[in-house]
Amino acid sequence: QVQPVESGGGSVQAGGSLRLSCTARGFTLKTCGMAWYRQAAGKQREWVSSIITDDSTSYADSVKGRFTISKDKDKDTAYLQMNSLKPEDTAMYFCKRSYRYSDGSCRRDYWGQGTQVTVSS
Repeated sequence: QVQPVESGGGSVQAGGSLRLSCTARGFTLKTCGMAWYRQAAGKQREWVSSIITDDSTSYADSVKGRFTISKDKDKDTAYLQMNSLKPEDTAMYFCKRSYRYSDGSCRRDYWGQGTQVTVSS
């Protein structure tokens, strides 16, 4: 069964850092895009950051300048380096890995189970 696996979550104080990882279990194809989302308690899931095949990256305004997304092509792993963490960053963080359909569209998405990030003030 294909499944992205997140790791690296934990509890930190405000101003601290964490690095999340997203590996691929059961995947044999290379991803065309990877993204991080988060969902705080009682709120909808929101997009955080994305990285695509040409290494282009994008970020939500709320994390721009503090978070950095990257990938290791050899390990087929995505990372989210989170610096200057704030209490409002507290959420379950989810990795989404995207693959191409036969028509070339990069919309075949797989979601991980999430990793909890808690930032205390």
